Amino acid sequence: MSSAPASPATVRLSRTVLGLAVALALSAALLLAHVAGASSAPASAGTARLAALAEDVTDADGHRYDARDHTGRTMDAAQITQAPDGTYLAAYHTLLDDGRFHAAVATSPDLRHWHRRHDFGPGTHQASLADDGHGGYVLAYEKDPKNHIAVRGYGDRAALLDGRATRAFDAPRTLSRCAEGTPSITAVRGDTIELTGHYRADCDTDRQLRATLTGFRDWHATPDRRLDRALRTWGNSGNFGDRAPVQLDGRRVLLVEGQRWRGDFGSWRTYAYDPASGRADRLTISTHGKSRAFANPSATLLTDPQGRPALLVSLFIPAQGAASGEAGQLVYWHKL
Repeated sequence: MSSAPASPATVRLSRTVLGLAVALALSAALLLAHVAGASSAPASAGTARLAALAEDVTDADGHRYDARDHTGRTMDAAQITQAPDGTYLAAYHTLLDDGRFHAAVATSPDLRHWHRRHDFGPGTHQASLADDGHGGYVLAYEKDPKNHIAVRGYGDRAALLDGRATRAFDAPRTLSRCAEGTPSITAVRGDTIELTGHYRADCDTDRQLRATLTGFRDWHATPDRRLDRALRTWGNSGNFGDRAPVQLDGRRVLLVEGQRWRGDFGSWRTYAYDPASGRADRLTISTHGKSRAFANPSATLLTDPQGRPALLVSLFIPAQGAASGEAGQLVYWHKL
């Protein structure tokens, strides 16, 4: 059956629609190619090395799911380091029956069994611990109410384990009037402490910051928009939070968490960020039960319980993305 020929206006409209469709298809193809390229080629040799060591929990030389201290407290967001005598130290927090988070420090001889030594009190969480290079320690944590970053200095390990701080600083909120927190101590250089953290941008969504504290007096914080951009490239529109640096084969790499959708704890993922290129790789972490959500990442170079150099990774597995028996703090390590 034949039909009447199309009018010139109809032909022009059809060509316009076709052109727009082709342009949109081309844009989508370019975007997919960009994402595929970003995910298939490692950001750097450092991020590739970190992925090779951190992605397969089932092949780790040691691991523990749902890590807890000797009293049964959960060791959420645990960040682990090692004392000169080989003792392992963990800074972590627990939500207690008073409805408040409590940061604490614990010791362990084997990375599996932990003895809590001190509770830093209600309203302390997201703790980060670092050696100050002079036999003492620096501890940073988020403190509420009026969420802000607090930094404490301890003269030696005994003082840390007893909670006897000799220096203290509570940082003013300079980037957000609502919240700043999740600190990570990246370096202690003499009297200057370098940190990273988050600020609640526009009192709405957590974004990354860098800060320095000098002499436990002078605080300066700036947004880390380059890191934010690297996480947005992966389609993350939720919060950007905890992060921790690690040096692998002479290359500095950053482990960092990004949330696909705000409010969805099952959408937290972990990324390896290369500071030199400003790019991030998403880590495909494989657990025994195939958990899919991972938050609060940290990594530490240490000597494992068998006396071998190792990379230890610590991740929090939210209940919303956890396989059976795997929710809570995961600690695992690979020999180097």
